[in-house]
Amino acid sequence: MHHSDIPRILKHYAALIGLNPRDVAGHSLRAGFVTSAAVHHARLDKIMEVTRHSNPATVMRYIRDADAFADHAGQRFL
Repeated sequence: MHHSDIPRILKHYAALIGLNPRDVAGHSLRAGFVTSAAVHHARLDKIMEVTRHSNPATVMRYIRDADAFADHAGQRFL
């Protein structure tokens, strides 16, 4: 599989389920993985092994996003 196949496949299946293909990208999978891994307390080095990020600061941006609603005043209803 070529790396350019991933966005094409994602867009195809997004359209089939009624999503706008312009709103879906391969990056969505990568970002979603990092966010989910962080929520489940995966180690940073292990996340970076999967995503092949070379800069921990890049991964930390996703992790910060994962904690966006932690201790939020509306936590019980968000």
